Parts: sequence; C-alpha cells; structure tokens
Amino acid sequence: MNSPAAPGGPNLGQRRWQLPADVSGFVGRSGELVRLASLLAGARLVTVAGPGGVGKTRLALRAAADATAADGNCLVELSGLSDPELLPDTVALRLGLQRAGAASRLDAVLDELRGRKLLLILDTCEHLTSASARFVKAVLRETSHIKVLATSRQPLHVPGEEVLRLGPLPVPGADSGTTVNAGAGDAVELFAQRAAAAVSGFTLTEPDLPDVIRLCRRLDGIPLAIELAAVRVRALPVAELAARIDAGLAVGTGTRRGTVSRHQTLHAAIEWSYGLCTDEEKAAWRRLSVFAGTFDLAVARDVIAVSRSAGEDLSPGRAEEVLNGLVDKSVVLPAGTARYRLLDSVREFGAERLAEAGEDTECHERHLSRYLSLTRDFGHRLVADGQQDRLSQLRAEHSNIRGALEYGLTDACKKADPDAGAARARAAAKLAGALFPYWVMSGSIREGMRWQDKVLDRFCDLSPERASALANLSLLGTAVGVPEAVGQANEAIAMAARVGDEWTHARGYLALQFALTTAGRYQEALEVAKQARWRFESLGADHALRTLDLQVAFTHVHARNPDAALEHAQRLMRGLAPGERWLRGNGHATSALAYYQQQGRQIECEKAASAAVRETQEIGYLVGEAYALEVLAWLAADAGRCQRAAWLLGAAQGLWERTGGRLSGSAVLEGYHQRSAALAVGTLGAAKYAELHAAGAVRPIAQIAALAVAGADVLPELPDPTAADEVSGWEGNDGLTAREREIAMLVARGLSNRDIAARLVISKRTVDAHVNHIFAKLGLSSRVQLTIWLRDRVPVRLVDELSPAAHA
Repeated sequence: MNSPAAPGGPNLGQRRWQLPADVSGFVGRSGELVRLASLLAGARLVTVAGPGGVGKTRLALRAAADATAADGNCLVELSGLSDPELLPDTVALRLGLQRAGAASRLDAVLDELRGRKLLLILDTCEHLTSASARFVKAVLRETSHIKVLATSRQPLHVPGEEVLRLGPLPVPGADSGTTVNAGAGDAVELFAQRAAAAVSGFTLTEPDLPDVIRLCRRLDGIPLAIELAAVRVRALPVAELAARIDAGLAVGTGTRRGTVSRHQTLHAAIEWSYGLCTDEEKAAWRRLSVFAGTFDLAVARDVIAVSRSAGEDLSPGRAEEVLNGLVDKSVVLPAGTARYRLLDSVREFGAERLAEAGEDTECHERHLSRYLSLTRDFGHRLVADGQQDRLSQLRAEHSNIRGALEYGLTDACKKADPDAGAARARAAAKLAGALFPYWVMSGSIREGMRWQDKVLDRFCDLSPERASALANLSLLGTAVGVPEAVGQANEAIAMAARVGDEWTHARGYLALQFALTTAGRYQEALEVAKQARWRFESLGADHALRTLDLQVAFTHVHARNPDAALEHAQRLMRGLAPGERWLRGNGHATSALAYYQQQGRQIECEKAASAAVRETQEIGYLVGEAYALEVLAWLAADAGRCQRAAWLLGAAQGLWERTGGRLSGSAVLEGYHQRSAALAVGTLGAAKYAELHAAGAVRPIAQIAALAVAGADVLPELPDPTAADEVSGWEGNDGLTAREREIAMLVARGLSNRDIAARLVISKRTVDAHVNHIFAKLGLSSRVQLTIWLRDRVPVRLVDELSPAAHA
C-alpha cells in the first residue's frame, strides 16, 4: 500500500498524523468533552456544530487526543478547499497517498482506510456540506472500523450522525457575586489566560473582574472574540478595553501569526458564514437583525418575508425552511422551545448588511407593525381563555417590543423624514398604549410609565396620542402612588374631548376614578365612576366595565364599606372564562381586603387571599400576589403567628420593590401594614423580625406562594437537593426523562430555575427548556400545580421534602 504507516506499523502512522499541538492551553468545556467522548464511543460519525469562533476545532482536537483509535487520528483541514470535487484528493494527500496510479482518488482513500482503525477528523465542512456528506457516507459504507469526527456550522445529515451543538462559553451575571477565585466562569478564565500570555505578569484582579465580565458578555462568550480582545491588554487597561468594546466590536481585530486568515477577526469569521449562505438565507439573516431578543417562527416570518413587484425574494411559504437553514448553519441559535436568537455580533453584522441593502427602514416598520398587531390581539382577548399563553408570549417578546418602541419614538426618525417619522411615532404610541395591561400584569409598571413619558415627549401638542398617554400614565402612576395622577387624568379627559376620542375619554374617567381613590377623595371617586360606566356601556366595553367594578370595589375598601366592596368584586368575577387569571386574582385579592375589614370573617378572608395567591402565581402577576401576601400577613399578625407574618411581609416587600410602590400609596392599607409589622416586632424582637423579613424577601416566590397557601408558620431552610438522585422510584408512567424528574423534584422543593442550574451545573436556559417540557408533558401550567401533582407519585421517603403546597 502507498501508506506511510505500512512499513513501520501503527506507531509510525500515528507519528505522521500527529495532531497540532495546543500551544495556548485549553480552557473549560469539561461537560462538552465528556459528552463528545460518549458520542464517539457509541457512534461512527459525530459532528461538532456551532457558530463561528466558539471553538469547534479546538474541542474536536482535544477529544481526539483523548481517543484510543488503534491507528491514531488523522486531521484533514478543509477550510482552504473551495472545490468540492477535490475533497477526496485532500484526504488522500493527508493520508500520504501518491497522486499517480489511481483511477479514482476516492477509491484510493477507501482502499487505504478499509484495514484501519482510525479516527478521521474533517475540520470545517460547512462550505462543502454536500461533498463532505457524500464522502462520509462512502467511508462509513465501505469500511468497518473508521470513525469520523467532523466540525461544521451545520450537521452533515448523514444517517447515523450524532450532533454535538456547541455554544458560547458561560459568562456570569454582573451581580452574580463571583470572585476571581470562585465562580468566574470559563469565559473569564479564558480572557485571563490569554491576557497573561500576551502580557508578562498580567493577573486578573478583583477590581478588573466586573469589566472583564462585561467585556465577555458583550462578546457573547465567543472564545475567538475573547482571545482577540485579550491580546489588546498590551495597549489598553482592562477597563478601557471593556468600554471600547461596549461602544462597538471594532476593538479586538488584531492578527495572530500561524492562524487561518478567516479566523483573524470575529468579523471575518462571521463574513465567512455569510458568504456560505444562499441569497434567501442572506436576506433572512439581514432582516432578522431587527430582533433585539429571541423570536419565534410566526413573528419572524412576517418580518423577513417580502413580496416585490418583480417577484418574491423570500416568500412567506419559504420562510420556515430558510430559517431552518440558518439554524443548520449555526447562524441562528435555538433559544428554548420554538424560539431562536442571533448572537449580538451576528446581529450587528446583519444590521450592517441590512443598511447596505437599503432595507432597514422597511424591515423595522414591518417589525413595529407586527408587534402592534400582536399586542392589540392580546388586548382584544385579554380575559379570554389562553390568557396565560398570550401573556407568556409577550414576556418572551419583551426585548423586541422595547426595540420596536425605541425605533418608533426616536428623534432620528423624525429628523430623517418628518412625515414618515410621524407615522412611525403614531404606530409606536399605539403600541405603548396597547401594552397597558401587559405593563400591569407583568409587574413592569415603571417601565410602562417611561414609555408613556416618551410618547408625551414626542407628541407635545393636542393629539389623540398625547391624550391616551396621559390616561395610561395616570393609571400606571396611581398603581405606584404617584401624586400627579389626578392632574394627568383630568388633562387626558379634556384633551380626549377636544380631539373626539371617545375611548380615551372614557379611560380618562377610569384613570381619574382610581387616582381619586388613592388620594382619599372617595365620594368624588364614586361620582366619577358613574361617568366612566355609562361611557363604557355605550362603547360595549365589557372588560373595561369589569375593571371599573374592580376599582369601585377598591374605593369601597378605602371608604370602609366592605359589603359594597364584596358586591362589586363578586360581580366582576361572574362569567369570567375558566382560563382567566388576572381579573379573578384581583377580585379575590379585593375580596380579601373587604373580608379583613369585617369582624369574624377571618376564614373567608384567608380563603380569598389564598385563592388570589394561586391565581396570580399562575401568571406571575406580581402586584396582585403582593396584595394577597399582605393580607395573609395581616391575618397572621392578628392571630399571633408572628414568624409567619414577618416572612410574608418580607416576601410582599420584595414584590413591591420590583413593581414600584407598596399598596399603591394607600394610607388606609398602609395603616394595616404598619400595625401588623409592629405586632410582629413586638413579639419577635427587632432583630428576629428583620432576619425573617429579609429571608422572605429573597426566597423564591414560588416557594413563598406554596408556603403561604399551605398555612406554614416557619420558613424552612432551603432543602438539600441530593435526594433528587432518588426520583427514579416514583410511581406512574408520566413520560418524563430521568433529568426531567430530577428537575421536577427541585422545582417542587421551591428552587428557582437559576438555583437549579447552579446546583446541577447546567445552564439556566437548559433548565428553562426542561421545565417547559415537564409542564407540557404533564398538562400543568405552574410550579404550584407541579408540587401538588408530585405529592401522590414520589416515593414516601421523599414526600416530606416537597414544598408545603404538596401537603395542602
């Protein structure tokens, strides 16, 4: 045979095919190495797939170095090969075969490989996907002991292929409490090592750590980008380097000797991927750059698909296939169930191409229009079944909604084209107004107020947009105790009347009614309610009438007329769809407030407050949950259960701080709060009260909700999750994997997804996906439901480890 291994046996072959030395050191990826080794042990073809610069080649070479193929490993680098027909020749040359004397270079390669036990590494296959797939199929078909390890930005789609998806390195959060010596993460360690290699004596210090974390997050945790940036510490202090990278990705573009040219900058790596895409994929990539966050297929299709008079450059029917092609090429990354994302650097590259193509204005306008449509649909079906799913969708789109609002309300649009800028601003103002229930339900009240302020800044004169923003600002401000709310509502009423906007006119009275209530002007509030009611009745606005009933009930609570409050609260809950949670949760919470004011109604009060906790917890409605926890704390203090009162008040305070203001600034309700806190302090002492209050504020809200509903007095220690290894013994054919059962137990013990990720040493995104799968498989929709569901299924020895909801 024309093989270098033949004369001297395997050892000579291994020496001739020696893998490149790792001169800079290998950092992290321990989990991926274990997974890759496992795949190589059980499969003949494994592809490491991922976006450019994440370290696919380095991971493959490290795994290959640890492999035990009898004839060693042979690396074939394909990045410099442009002609797919020459792929077999390239492999033949790497194997040491002569060019002459073979009718078919593929046949010569197969003849050489048939008698060997070898790991063949095909590096950088994405630009030769079809040719690589044909070659690999032939090798696997014609040989018995050859294994192939490929690296590519997309799988080869060969039967029997196992794919390891490789993403960026993990980067800790800015407030994660990490130190240089504990929990800094692989991305930070990589930066520190490469900087030390570039600058003799460099050591990462605690003061530099926040800047390095910020730098690594800005670079998406991409190893190539981090390495290129780390070299610049020769010229720039860490803080200045991080600041420059924050301002743009132009820094970190130095060259390195001995590297393939396309890897010399992150931009070149991304441009390489772009050049490999079809025209449709390039168009989709450009247009996807308008998404600031993750996105789903339905929204993406409406934004990226364009029909033109000369034909369709990307039709709606092709959008899904094209998006899948970008996922295959690791340009678009999966981001949970049925959602996708672009890395920041990839998105910025796409945005540059979008501007060059002259499509940025048109695409941003489709993006804004699509989110306006989505938000209006949410409002129109606000209290219908499916509320939780629609709210979850808006939460998932939060970053994109911000991007759409920013685009529509920015001054740049106004200056570039005044008429077009005005149209965009009107659309953005409508979006900001339509989002009102979302701001409240999601607990993002302060953010909602900021967007209304931006609308007011953009529309300074008499207009429907200004009137609507004033009404919304008043309603949101009242929820957090802003004193200007009465004046804003009155201004909205007057302006809506002048521009003839009947809907905003009615909402102005709704806002005024709420603001007068928290201002202590109860009789005026009840009179204004009559104005609001007949206006909403004339408009046929059932949801608004229910909201008005809620506000009137709230007024009667403040006026200490609990019977009237209960009447309105119960009326608003009649006829609600089974899947409605927001109004029902508010109705129960307001009923609890009313019962609290009645002698001898403690049982009804606790039932109503507990019902409010369950309903609001289902949809993550923080304001309603905070009200319910407050009432349960007041009841506990009155009953002498002061430990319970302390941690419940702490939990409620944590929610108030997240949403903007305690008890809407109500003097009446604040009096109940202060009296209960004083009772608890008097019984427990100031130190013990402060300890329990602080513990309640930081405990996962799902666990607090379960404990509150279960009537627990003592806030338990966070459980030890080691018993999660035993969950395989629970009863029932539920379809959950072993990992899903493990995570289900930790959820039921009250741990957040972030806590679970830390304990299991996996990413939070992975935990999020597992929890979604668990809910889908079991037909559940909340952590409380999961806890109760597990009660009758886990082994008896584990029941006591579940959160108290399991024993309710």
